[in-house]
Amino acid sequence: MITTKYVNYRQVLNLSGIHLIWISIWCTLIAVLFYFFNWQWMIIPWVPVALIGTAEAFLVGFKNNQAYDRLWEARKIWGGIVNSSRSFASMVYAFHTENEEVGTFDLEDRRKKIIYRHIAWLYAFREQLLIPTEWEHISAEEEHSHHNVNQKRNRLIKAGFPDYGRTPIFLHKYLSEEEAELQSTYKNFATYLISQQAKDINALKNMKAISDFNQMQLQTGLNEFYGFQGQAERIKKFPSPRQFASTAFVFNVLFILLLPLGLVNEFAKLGDWGIWTCIPFCIIIGWIYIIMELVGDYSENPFAGLMFDVPMLSICRTIEIDLLQIMGEHEDLPEAIASKNGVIV
Repeated sequence: MITTKYVNYRQVLNLSGIHLIWISIWCTLIAVLFYFFNWQWMIIPWVPVALIGTAEAFLVGFKNNQAYDRLWEARKIWGGIVNSSRSFASMVYAFHTENEEVGTFDLEDRRKKIIYRHIAWLYAFREQLLIPTEWEHISAEEEHSHHNVNQKRNRLIKAGFPDYGRTPIFLHKYLSEEEAELQSTYKNFATYLISQQAKDINALKNMKAISDFNQMQLQTGLNEFYGFQGQAERIKKFPSPRQFASTAFVFNVLFILLLPLGLVNEFAKLGDWGIWTCIPFCIIIGWIYIIMELVGDYSENPFAGLMFDVPMLSICRTIEIDLLQIMGEHEDLPEAIASKNGVIV
C-alpha cells in the first residue's frame, strides 16, 4: 500500500515509464513525417478520434470503479479479521467454568495453544493469498518483459521488509513441530488450522473448562474466519472479467495510436511551429489515458505482492501484537511494520 499523501514522480515513472517511452516515440514520429514529408493521406479528422477517446474514458472509468470495489472489499475483509481476532482472543481468555477438575496450568496451556495457532493462521493465510495467479502482473511468464519488471518490484519490496518472507519461521514459532510439518501435506493449510481450532475448543467444552454456550460463541468466531477466508479467496481466484480488462486495454492502445494522427493537423493550423508543439500535448494526453488504465489494472488484484496491495503483513503484525498482549505477554513483543520509501506491506 502506498502511504505517501501524493504519489511521487518515482512511483509514477515506476508504473508508466516504459509506456511513456513508446508514446513519445510514436507521437514524435508522426510529427516528423508530417513536417518533412507533408503526408496528408495519414491525417484523420479530429471528431472520430475524440469520440473514441470519450468512449474509452467511460470504459476505463467503469473498469477503475470495479477495481476499486475489489480493493476496498479486500481491505474490509482484513479489517473484519482484525476485529474478529481481538474478539476471539478475548473470549478464549474470558470464558471458563468453576470446574475444580480442570487444572489452571492445563487450561492456560490450551488457551495459549489456541491463540498461537490463530496467529499462525494469519501468516499462513497471507502466504496463500500471495501465491501468484496467471492473470496477475507478478505472473511467472518470463517471456513478457513487463512480468520481469513486476518480479523485480516484488523482490525490491521483499528486500525492504525483512519479515516479508518469514512465514515458515512464524509457523514454527507458533505451532508445534508436528503441525508445522503438515503444511506441505495440506493444499489449504489455513483451512486445516481453523478446523484444529474447532477440535481444541470442543475439547475445552468436553472437559467442562467452558460451557456449551461459550463453545458455541467461539465456534461462531471460527465460522467468521472461514467466511473472511472464503471472501478473500474469491477475490484472489476470480479475476476482474477479462472481457472488460482486455477490451479497455485494446481500445486504449487504439486511441493513443490514432491520437497524433488527428491532433497534428489541428496544431498545424497554428503554423509550422504548431506541428512540434503537438508532440508534448500528444504525449500528455496519451500518458493520462495510460495511467488511468494502469491504475485500474493494478488495483484489481489486491493480493498480488506489489506496492498497490492491501498491507497484509502490517495487519498480521498488528493482530499478533494485540493477541500477545491479551494473553498477558508484554515483553519481547515484535515491532509493528513501518512504511519504507512510501510503501507498507
